[in-house]
Amino acid sequence: MSNKSMSRVMTANAPNSSQGPEEIQETIQRLVGLAVAGLVPMFDREKQLFCYKLKKTPKGLVQEGISHRYTVITLMGLHRLEESGANSPIEIKPVFDGLLANTEWVDNAGDLGLLLWLCALVAPDRLSEVAHSLDVRSALTRFGDAKQGRTMELAWFLAGLSHGSLAQSGWLPEAKDLAMETYGLLIRNQGERGAFGHLSRSKSISGMVRGGVGSFADQVYPIYAMSKFAMAFGDSKAKDKALDCALNICESQGSSGQWWWHYDSATGRVVDGFPVFSVHQHGMAPMTLLALGEAIQSDFRPWIYKGLQWIADNELGFNMEDGTANLVWRCIARPTSRKYLNVAAGLFSRRDNQTSRDNLSVLFECRPYELGFLLYAFADKDGR
Repeated sequence: MSNKSMSRVMTANAPNSSQGPEEIQETIQRLVGLAVAGLVPMFDREKQLFCYKLKKTPKGLVQEGISHRYTVITLMGLHRLEESGANSPIEIKPVFDGLLANTEWVDNAGDLGLLLWLCALVAPDRLSEVAHSLDVRSALTRFGDAKQGRTMELAWFLAGLSHGSLAQSGWLPEAKDLAMETYGLLIRNQGERGAFGHLSRSKSISGMVRGGVGSFADQVYPIYAMSKFAMAFGDSKAKDKALDCALNICESQGSSGQWWWHYDSATGRVVDGFPVFSVHQHGMAPMTLLALGEAIQSDFRPWIYKGLQWIADNELGFNMEDGTANLVWRCIARPTSRKYLNVAAGLFSRRDNQTSRDNLSVLFECRPYELGFLLYAFADKDGR
């Protein structure tokens, strides 16, 4: 990492945590235990897949649907749990083998990247087999999400290529060239302040309209992917690109630790704050900033710990952590009918409504990938 980049982190306005080290450690350990227990009722043992979501109803918690994508992400977290020395409540290998036995569900570059990422973690010796059977070489020209330049999916694909190369040398002879091409497509969606738009603005009419506004997912997954890309292939510019984005979201973090939802890639500013998703607070932001911190040897824990505090101390004063259900409820949101109006209004006027509590409510559901990313971020950490 350059001295300039190091100084940017050191001089950033880091928030102060209201919790001491012991309280933070207790919070992390409690959340990890909650996630381990909470994933069990989300697993469909007959189908050997995790559900799409677990929803609170008058009859109790009910599974809805199944998701291969969420299963992949959840297995990443459970693998990290096993690496920490704990036992996974779900046996990983049979589920992983089932994902590879029938890969018809892999119909986009993003899911292919996630599967490569998982394979690199749990079975690196099978990477070449997976790359051949799923024709990884043609992914950027074959899949619609890649051709549209979708930020999140390109980032997942780049993360998969990078993890594969970190785990198994020579698994794909074209891995570096393919990763370089994917990285090039990805950074075209990044603005001068570091923020990413949702997709390429030059590929379609929808891209011209929607492309410049990126969700929080469109920020964190590129940060993570570029951090791993830099580590795998020694690209120092990727570290600086990742840091640009990370500092933008950290500087935008809310006073209660909120990781806001939509960003204008042209200016870097937040254009609409809600929903605030719990997984951003306890999973995606921590795992991303920890990965960047590892790549550039810097410490983002003040922002991570501030984000964790939102779970119990938020706009509604409602603890999103439910120890009885072993879940963290999904988000605090405004009515969905206002979503696009809020984004549009935020683009064309400078709004400071992130602290407004009008029309906010809790969404009482949880998805398995949320607890999966929590484990991926913290299962091998103790908060110190």
